[in-house]
Amino acid sequence: MRFTGFVYRAALGSLLAFASAAFGSVTVTDDLGRALTLARVPERIVSLSTGATEMLYGIGAGDRLIATVEYSDDPPAAQRLPRIGDASSIDMERLIALHADVVVVWPRGNNPAQIAAIERLGLPIYREQVDAFRDFPGSMRRLGMLAGASATADEAARVFEEKLAALAQRSASRPRVSVLMQIWDHPIYTVGGKHLMSDALRLCGARNVFAELEAAAPVVDIEAVIARDPDLIIAAAPPGAAEGWLARWRAFPALKAVRMRKLIAFEDQRLTRLGPSALAATDHLCRVIDAARAR
Repeated sequence: MRFTGFVYRAALGSLLAFASAAFGSVTVTDDLGRALTLARVPERIVSLSTGATEMLYGIGAGDRLIATVEYSDDPPAAQRLPRIGDASSIDMERLIALHADVVVVWPRGNNPAQIAAIERLGLPIYREQVDAFRDFPGSMRRLGMLAGASATADEAARVFEEKLAALAQRSASRPRVSVLMQIWDHPIYTVGGKHLMSDALRLCGARNVFAELEAAAPVVDIEAVIARDPDLIIAAAPPGAAEGWLARWRAFPALKAVRMRKLIAFEDQRLTRLGPSALAATDHLCRVIDAARAR
């Protein structure tokens, strides 16, 4: 009997799940290539990343989540989960009390000292990390294997791949513009070239003026921005904050983006959560950038 596409992968996922149940353990490789073996498919998952929380719900494993961090508000069901801190600091006592089967961490965003402390406690750690949109499908499938949801994860990954291909095709002919992507004010934070938001700019036919920086979210000064003189300045801000950020740039009329009135407020929080819905937010971002190009 021949299996193709999703049918074959779903059958394989079911077979792997059956084998794990039969032998009482599950072994997966996380996004950093580290192998993790658990005694059983985890029933109690703690996510220390907004993106991983969203992804777990998206692959059909949200019912296994028992706690997460602040700003994990998509889908709405995630808002009912207990919060044990944020990406930079968590309450270790509360984490221990949860008796989690596995803790999903974000290597680039969580506090490295706290990740190390979780390891010392002997809690199993799974590292979820996507730096570019092409990384999402594999990450979704691996997380699906961890959570015993391979079939639904594979279908979610396939749909994501189709949407990504369509967006990339639409963006291929866009004229290039240079962009400062501002993600905080006082001090000015932007994104480096390995950040997912930098990849979002690339998909929109734009160039991150700080793409050469290795740090995910570096601090930059006004002089560095003036030296790069971006075509657009985009304030990817919390709701209600963008206009205040942009108003401060108007004090520098020599900047091309200021002179040409290409200061853009972008408050779509799906992009900053760094979960699968960041792709829909990128589509939104591309349309905003297109409108600025046309002005």
